[in-house]
Amino acid sequence: MTQETLLLGQVLTFQADPFTAPIAEAAHVERTGGVLLRDGRIVATGPADSLRATAPMAPVHDYGDALILPGFVDAHAHYPQTGIIASWGKRLIDWLNGYTFPAEMAFGDAAHANDIAGRYLDLVLDHGTTSICSYCTIHPSSVEAYFTAAATRGMAVAGGLTAMDRNAPDGLRDTAQTAYDNSAALIAAWHGKGRATYAITPRFTPTSTPEQLEALGALWQANPECLMQTHLSEQEDEVAWVQTLEPWARDYLDTYERYGLLGPGALFGHAIWLTARERARLAETGSALVHCPTSNTFIGSGLFDMAARRADGIAVGLATDTGGGSSFSMLRTMAAAYEIGQLRGTALHPGQLLWLATTGSAQVMRMADRIGTLAPGSDADLTVLNLASTPAIAQRAARADAFWEAVFPTIMMGDDRAVEAVWVGGKPLRGAAA
Repeated sequence: MTQETLLLGQVLTFQADPFTAPIAEAAHVERTGGVLLRDGRIVATGPADSLRATAPMAPVHDYGDALILPGFVDAHAHYPQTGIIASWGKRLIDWLNGYTFPAEMAFGDAAHANDIAGRYLDLVLDHGTTSICSYCTIHPSSVEAYFTAAATRGMAVAGGLTAMDRNAPDGLRDTAQTAYDNSAALIAAWHGKGRATYAITPRFTPTSTPEQLEALGALWQANPECLMQTHLSEQEDEVAWVQTLEPWARDYLDTYERYGLLGPGALFGHAIWLTARERARLAETGSALVHCPTSNTFIGSGLFDMAARRADGIAVGLATDTGGGSSFSMLRTMAAAYEIGQLRGTALHPGQLLWLATTGSAQVMRMADRIGTLAPGSDADLTVLNLASTPAIAQRAARADAFWEAVFPTIMMGDDRAVEAVWVGGKPLRGAAA
């Protein structure tokens, strides 16, 4: 039986990339608008009265002046690091050894993995995030837990087994062959099942030998519909370490390029310290970068140059990088991206920030036909933002003379209190309004 639902409020849709088109052409705001849902998909957006006439029998959820937009998409996270978020005082290599690796050791226990996976997804849903691309651990049970928890909640997610065969402690190392075999088995079990997408996942060159990178490159060639995610040029000492590990390489990117780990569907987290050759090859191959601003500042990595990378023609997504990132919130992540842009001399427009957190991240994950959009036919994943969620935000928004001025305080100061409702697959998981 067909089931329709009508959500009313201010509705934000994107028709183009706001980094390549003027914001007035890229974004459209229906101030008294609605989104019509049917059987878990979006049917239409438009003026509220028009949609009421189209579906007069549909139950109505009226969010008043709240902003309805696509659910947030987090393009780079480490759900196993949920418990160590906001840990003090480490830079990248010490962070891994002091916090990350000890935490990840526990994920061979399926019960522990199930607990953290469910806890993590509930936390991000509270912050309006409906899709994630996450690293798991070397344990297949960590991947099973993540996909199972997402399926229970109806969420579209990507993720994969994080392969490491060197420079990691006993109990967190696999081999080139076991990484290939375990990943292949997980692809067969999960990829394309329900709303799950598999991401082939070498953590990064320092923890994967050339033999392992070659094996995972072969696996991606055999399964090109999967994503491939890894890290690139996050910190200067990491780049120097890669040069000592692989002295034959022209640069850090070359250690992936040699084994076929570039191209559409390749997601490189951080990518702050890139050479001119690396930037050119990323653009030429259609590979994507993922900006992780709260992590870059929290761990002291550096300042990603969003404007320059987009001018290079490279696709860029946005991410929390939990738990190196210091927040589960994509609102906080957008605020940090704005602040870094200011330090780089380019202030990002509120529309650009919201696009990065929705459509932009969905595009780098090759899922923009389904998530990160309110286009007809896409999955009905939506977030509803209260633009006056705290007294501080409300008093600033009340002074706004234009829509974007009213939205910006929520981007800069909002948290989970701003998330009035979350819909996933056409079902309200948080805050259904009467």
